[in-house]
Amino acid sequence: MRRENASFEGRIYEPLLESTTIRMQRILTPYGYDNAFLMLGVALAIASLGFAPFDPVWKIIHWVLGAGLFFFTMWFFRDAERPMNPEAVGNDAMIVAPADGQVVNVTPLDHSPELGCAAVQISIFLSPVNLHVNRYPASGVIRNVTYFPGKYLMAFNPKSSQENERSQFVMETEHGLISYQQITGFLARRIVYDTKEGDVVRAGDRFGMMKFGSRMDVVVPATAHVLVRPGQKVVSNASILADMRGQAS
Repeated sequence: MRRENASFEGRIYEPLLESTTIRMQRILTPYGYDNAFLMLGVALAIASLGFAPFDPVWKIIHWVLGAGLFFFTMWFFRDAERPMNPEAVGNDAMIVAPADGQVVNVTPLDHSPELGCAAVQISIFLSPVNLHVNRYPASGVIRNVTYFPGKYLMAFNPKSSQENERSQFVMETEHGLISYQQITGFLARRIVYDTKEGDVVRAGDRFGMMKFGSRMDVVVPATAHVLVRPGQKVVSNASILADMRGQAS
């Protein structure tokens, strides 16, 4: 079941609710197997203490804590399908959201060193309940991959783009260069990706994960037509962030 969201200028396609419209390809994402299996083991261990000869109140507490950690782990490390926006299928000019979350900033940049021109930075904040599997925002060739050690400021802090630990990628598309970066937050302390320089990638394919709350920045040339605004919720693949061809006259 699909709908057009008119509040997104009539150009943003989104599934309705994940529980009813998005199928699960895998129960857990392979990018999170290490943490997920550890947390599931801890959850089962806590729950098993509920069978020990404790006071009934403590039994219930252990069962509730164990169940809570189990279901949180299954939810956080889920690997849901994200259908591609029909307008972006076969249209390499469209830059799609690489992550679920909320747009917190749309910031003009006088000069982007990665793009070599004036640009616009679109920042998406991921809360711990958002899907944290990341996808390529466009199709093209990866020209540069850089890891930056750094701080762990709150991910919605504008300074996190430059001061937090992050992984930055520069991609050459048919319509010019873009860059995007995975940024850790106060809770997110680990970034996972399997991208390297020279890779030819396709929009919408999975490439990594940020764990436990984080932020994703996408930088496009200032000539691109940005289609989102601060406060807007986006869905990876389904929401179009920008049109590299610019605004139609």
